[in-house]
Order: sequence, then C-alpha cells, then structure tokens
Amino acid sequence: MLTAEDKKLIQQVWGKVGGAEEEIGAETLWRMFHSYPPTKTYFPHFDLSQGSDQIRGHGKKVVAALGTAIKNLDNLSQALSELSNLHAYNLRVDPVNFKFLAQCLQVVLAVRLGKEYSPEVHSAVDKFMSAVAAVLAEKYR
Repeated sequence: MLTAEDKKLIQQVWGKVGGAEEEIGAETLWRMFHSYPPTKTYFPHFDLSQGSDQIRGHGKKVVAALGTAIKNLDNLSQALSELSNLHAYNLRVDPVNFKFLAQCLQVVLAVRLGKEYSPEVHSAVDKFMSAVAAVLAEKYR
C-alpha cells in the first residue's frame, strides 16, 4: 500500500522525467528485451534494435500509461482496467513480465536520476510498480 509520502515521492520523480518519456520507455523496453529474452516473444513484428521506431513508440505508450496511473494513485484498478483487459484477454501476456518491466524501469530511472534516486524514492517506485503489476494481473484470476 502506498503511503502519502510514497505518493509524493512518486509524483516528484515522475515530474523529473517529463520530456523524456519516449526515451525512458524505449530504454526500459530495450533493457527488458535484452535482460529477459523471452519477453521478445510478445513482439514478433517489432524491430527490437535499440532506438527502433517500434520500441520508441511502444515505450512512449508504456510511460504514458504509467503517467495515467500516477494521476490516479488512489484508483489504479479503474485507471488501468482497459490495459489489464488488453494484456489478459487479447495479448495474453504472462504476468511475470510486468515485474520484469518494473525492474528495468527502476534501473533506467536510477541511471538517469543518479543521487536523486534515493533509497526512499526507490522504495516508493518499487511499491508503485508492484501495485501496477498487481492491477494488470487482476484479470488473470
């Protein structure tokens, strides 16, 4: 469960990535595809090379969805309902992949933000991404 302090830290860190959403999303996906190669199976039609238009475009969508979630921290289930349906019923993505994405996003944020990505921020983002992963996996039950 996210505390008031967690929510504040998440919103602050998200404010610092403004303007770099596409790059952060692309870097996160590229890292995930290379750190966890089985995740590539969901993207057989993508050019999976670093910086490709497909990775950049999908990365931008991922970060936009996270931005929507951040604007709706008190109602993640409703905010991510359509995305949950899509991933569960249409795309049939194994929910473990949401955790892989979360881990890769953490690395990207830590590299980009350096000392600003404090242990407290890391913890808050980890809780947030765990909550997002749980919501996206809700429809699998």
